[in-house]
Amino acid sequence: MHNPRLPFPGKPVPVSDDDNRVPEFADRPEDRARQRAVPAGRVARIGTFGRLVGGVAGGMVAEGARRLASGEGITARDLILTPGNVQRLTDRLSHLRGAAMKMGQMISLDAGDFLPEELSRILATLRDQANFMPTRQLDAVLKAEWGADWRRQFRWFNPRPIAAASIGQVHKALTRDGQELAIKVQYPGVAKSIDSDVDNVMTLLRVAGFAPPELEIDKLMAAAKQQLHEEADYEREGAQMAMYRERLADVPGFVVPKLHEELTRGAILAMSFEDGVSIEELGSEPAERRDDVFARLIRLVARELFDFGVMQTDPNFANFRYRRETGEIVLLDFGACRPVDPAVADGYRKMLLAGLEGNAADVLKATIDAGFMMPIVAERHPERVSRMIDIVMGEMREDAPFDFGDRAFIPLLRDEGWAIAQDKETWAFPPIETLFVQRKVSGTALLGARLKAKVNIRRITQDVLASTAPRVQAPD
Repeated sequence: MHNPRLPFPGKPVPVSDDDNRVPEFADRPEDRARQRAVPAGRVARIGTFGRLVGGVAGGMVAEGARRLASGEGITARDLILTPGNVQRLTDRLSHLRGAAMKMGQMISLDAGDFLPEELSRILATLRDQANFMPTRQLDAVLKAEWGADWRRQFRWFNPRPIAAASIGQVHKALTRDGQELAIKVQYPGVAKSIDSDVDNVMTLLRVAGFAPPELEIDKLMAAAKQQLHEEADYEREGAQMAMYRERLADVPGFVVPKLHEELTRGAILAMSFEDGVSIEELGSEPAERRDDVFARLIRLVARELFDFGVMQTDPNFANFRYRRETGEIVLLDFGACRPVDPAVADGYRKMLLAGLEGNAADVLKATIDAGFMMPIVAERHPERVSRMIDIVMGEMREDAPFDFGDRAFIPLLRDEGWAIAQDKETWAFPPIETLFVQRKVSGTALLGARLKAKVNIRRITQDVLASTAPRVQAPD
């Protein structure tokens, strides 16, 4: 959840044993502009949504009148995505933070290529928001979690965050015994508002026409609520971080923060501070370094799927940092870790093995058996499905570096998929467990495209498959 776009500078604030004042740091105009209290109570959050709906409705009426007067056609989506309403949506969702903002980020990563330009712009802005809690609200949260004398535990605690995101913000601190820590503090009211916020966001998406009634959106909402509740449990996240640190202890090239158990609470996660730059800065490195580092990430995703049985399913670029001096990758934010269903892992295994062998019929069977595709899709659109399988097999079977920056085949897949999607008889919601895994796989590929990395996917896949066993044993 560290955001590389937020290089908040700030001098650490010394803490004395008898200092119970709230240190202030908002004396600069840019600081005051970025501070924004999070509405913590249910009534306050509902009121924010009410103002958003009212403002959007007003904008729709004005735009509708303008279009009617000029003889233009009118659709609900066009009326909602006016420049004024785009700004209203962005502003209010960023103000709420929590589930509202997180939902926007999830949708952006999952469906970026299929969204209207205006909505994509809203969601991209939400990913990069830099608002943070006013100092007094931060102090109230810390007192509630650590007690009124919380400052006694630190030599200094910088009240100006080094990162801010949807569920919490991160502060740098130095303990009395000299440990430099990153302290993630959850926004007040976020955990309690998850269910209602998700419902409200989905209502907005339905009104805008981005949630077709033919799809079982309730399943997506339930899954989103579950994941967000898990991400809001910082003690759970700390345990997942410790597990990854143990799993990767002997794997060169990865750094995982060390959990500080004594200071961690349900709404506070304390860990060792691990320095690094944005993973996107890897794109300016020499090709050999760029390809080597990204190959490491690809191998990690494969191991999560086929070896760990646990996957960090949020591929947000901000969850990775890069150390130029050593080439190491710092892994951050383990709130979205979840077990991988053995049946899902083995479904991927069968598809990959069939693809590496060039057996299109077995790829199709494995895809359907795993629930990634409904049989009716292949029955009604056999030629399109066949072309999509051939495109993917052709890319993955080549024993040569795959150029993630060359996405010429993506429009081909998208066009075929879009044509199939027009047939509402084929619409069905895929298994939830596959959505989380596919989100990580797709998000990692997007990072590879951003870095213009070239990696031999075939060899990594063969190696990981050969070194791991199916997690679902075949019947005798």
